Amino acid sequence: MNIKIGTRKSKLALAQTNMVVNEIKKHFPSINIEVVHFTTKGDKVLNKPLINIGGKGVFVTEIEDALLNKEIDLAVHSAKDLPLKLQDNLTISSVLKRGNYRDTLVTVKGKEIDFSKETVIGTGSNRRKLAFKNLYPNATFKDIRGNVDTRLNKLYNGEYDGIILAMAGLERLDLLSDSRFTFTPFDYKDFVPAPCQGIIAIESRNNDLTEILSKINHKDTFYSFQTERHILNILNADCGMPLGAHSFVENNKINVVYTSDSKEIITKSDLIENRFNLAESVVR
Repeated sequence: MNIKIGTRKSKLALAQTNMVVNEIKKHFPSINIEVVHFTTKGDKVLNKPLINIGGKGVFVTEIEDALLNKEIDLAVHSAKDLPLKLQDNLTISSVLKRGNYRDTLVTVKGKEIDFSKETVIGTGSNRRKLAFKNLYPNATFKDIRGNVDTRLNKLYNGEYDGIILAMAGLERLDLLSDSRFTFTPFDYKDFVPAPCQGIIAIESRNNDLTEILSKINHKDTFYSFQTERHILNILNADCGMPLGAHSFVENNKINVVYTSDSKEIITKSDLIENRFNLAESVVR
């Protein structure tokens, strides 16, 4: 059996796709897998904020088109980059076990930030700006785009006092060992991550490759994926909304931490079977 998997060309996207390939091979060693690379609009246009060029869909549209045209059989995405609505006849029916969901402040080693003074922090995320400003009122912000290596180099070259990145990407690229930088992760209760942060999602055509996808699907992570996506859909939240949401399964319950547009952080929990009622009660 042959499978073609579509992905963006960035180092992080390829690392995450390799994780999916290894998981499939672990359960189905005889399957032949080909990785097909795509350059999306989000990869090409780096001089404008995402919200100005189409939001999160700019990272997936070309790959979804290839799925619908049967040029590929599966697509791998960072779940937090998925748009609110997938194209018709496509679905996310499988996710890998969630990685590190936290955000981290990255600074150049030996150049500690004096937060009593004005600082320049690199991020284009309204969620990160709001959360950071709540912790450090003197902070100012400057947009930053590009892959992880590009952002780290901009920081090292002095364009920012610090930048905010996702821990999962740094870990998957083995960048936490970079001696040039200091990484200071935030507690998720103070700095609520983006919905689905740290989750790798596998997209397919409806009812395709169900045996393979069900075998590699991490059940608890999938509950969190569904819950956090449901919150996004209730709010009709595009990439410009400063929405943070994180959930985890514990003792057959889903625990949700949620915040948006304010300093208030809401915590809820409910039985897994009622997870969507839970999300609706949280977003009120």
